Amino acid sequence: MDDSTIKIRLMKADDFDAVVGIVMKVSSASRRAYYDLKFEKLFKSADYLPVSLVAEKEDGTLAGFVMGELYQGEDGIFPDEANLDAICVDPDCRHKGIGGLLMMEFSDHLRKVGVQKLNTLTDPNNPKTLRFFKANRFGPSKKINLERIL
Repeated sequence: MDDSTIKIRLMKADDFDAVVGIVMKVSSASRRAYYDLKFEKLFKSADYLPVSLVAEKEDGTLAGFVMGELYQGEDGIFPDEANLDAICVDPDCRHKGIGGLLMMEFSDHLRKVGVQKLNTLTDPNNPKTLRFFKANRFGPSKKINLERIL
């Protein structure tokens, strides 16, 4: 499979099971509740513009996805920044350019609606993820992520 057999399209609500299925292949923890909340926000709230994408194989199954948020503020005004929440490629489809293709299409889609900056958070101890983001032109933010142990 090369990226010419992959179709990138907007994520739909009925992609939920396939998205969770991909996540379960790569994560030992069940993230179903997290994705329940994400899908509810993305597909049932008028405050968020649909920006999440999926990579679909010729047979209609999903090879990967990218989820993000673009909050629609007051009077339909969009901020110039968006958040990338998750990007995931099925392990059977990795190292074929699908993650980069998703990132490129996601960035292009956001640029068309006026977004100028894409933010994400990642674990600094995950070198594969850091390499992926660096290869896709992400760099350290000028913002400081603060936390408080409770």
